[in-house]
Amino acid sequence: MGGGVLAGRLDPPRADSAADEDATPASSANPSLSTDLVDLLDAVAEVLYPSDVDGRREFVETYALGRTEDRPAYRDGVREAAAQLDAVARDWNGDSYADLDAETRDRILRRLGVETAEPDPEGPITDRIRFYLVDDLLFAFYASPVGGRLVGIENPIGYPGGIESYQRGSMPDRDGPRGGDGDG
Repeated sequence: MGGGVLAGRLDPPRADSAADEDATPASSANPSLSTDLVDLLDAVAEVLYPSDVDGRREFVETYALGRTEDRPAYRDGVREAAAQLDAVARDWNGDSYADLDAETRDRILRRLGVETAEPDPEGPITDRIRFYLVDDLLFAFYASPVGGRLVGIENPIGYPGGIESYQRGSMPDRDGPRGGDGDG
């Protein structure tokens, strides 16, 4: 399919993106994700996440960098799956995946069969896109405290919070401090 050849397309920042003077080049000690890769991940997240979510791009960038930081093989898998998705978008629609409107991006994922694909890092393109891009972004969103807060789930399963989070009627970050508990 040529995704390996296109992987380089997602690595360097785009010429129209603002250069960060404090940015450090990517290395095994300080891995980074290119602007194009973050753009594509954010474009996938826009299709997957509820439309009223604020801070989506920052969340995606922080999560993706943390998820790939000490895992170069995983990072390469993400880049390869993203490059392949981008190549399909260019072949089918003449533009990069991130530059397409959300409806077209959703249609591409559906035409590829990603929603019913088996997540497999070694499988065909649809399985790899499902594994590295779709499932990973959904997991981040619904299973982390930050992602959970974006949709109103204060205490996802597996994270501390206990009885205090259940006794409190609403989240302080969203509604301010609650009265009656001595905190203000």
